[in-house]
Order: sequence, then structure tokens, then C-alpha cells
Amino acid sequence: MEQQTPHPQDGRPGLIGGVAELARNTFGLLMSRIELAALELAEVRANALKLAVLFTLGAIIALFAIGYWTVLIAYLCWPVLGWKILLILALVCTVMAAGILFYMQSLVQQGKLSMPATMAELRHDHDALL
Repeated sequence: MEQQTPHPQDGRPGLIGGVAELARNTFGLLMSRIELAALELAEVRANALKLAVLFTLGAIIALFAIGYWTVLIAYLCWPVLGWKILLILALVCTVMAAGILFYMQSLVQQGKLSMPATMAELRHDHDALL
């Protein structure tokens, strides 16, 4: 007959096993958060690149359009208004530039370049651990 010796640690892993399990779970949690951040950073990078390309293209086209329209309006209005047409055109261009600046600022404030899912998960982890 074989004698079986009882193993008191069959149901419980013990201190070393518990610490190892905790370390493994912490590492898994960290890796999943890093993967989520990497996915969101790739999406943010793509959106930022699109925004930069569209901004550059739009700025170039807008500068040409503003230049041509300004020359045409100044040429047509110079006999009647003289130098005052230059002041009017400068004011109009300033108002348009301010409008574009406020529009771009609203796009940034909408959170197009943020990582809401990663930040929410990190806040959740912080709350769970503390």
C-alpha cells in the first residue's frame, strides 16, 4: 500500500504563490493597458496627420484665393475708395483669420486628439488599487 502524505498547500497557494499570482495579474493588466494606449495613439496619430495635411492644404489654397480676391477688389474699388479699400480688406481678412482660429480651437476642445478610453481605464485602475 502506498502512503499518501497530506499536502496542506493543495487548496491554498501560500505567500510565495500569492505574490507570484499578483505579479502575473499586475503584469497582464499593465500589458493590456499598454496595448489599449498603443491602439488609441495610432488612431490619434492618424487623425493628427490628417488634420495637419488638411490644414496645410487649406492654408495654401486659402492664401491664393485671398490674394486673388484682394487684388481684384482693390483694383475695382481703387478709383472710388482709394486707400480706404486696403483698410477694409485688412479688416475682413483679420475677421476671417479669427474665425478660422476659433474653429480650430473648438476641434481641439472636442477631444479629437485625446485618448478617452485609456484615461478612463487608468482612472478605474487607480481607484481599484487605492
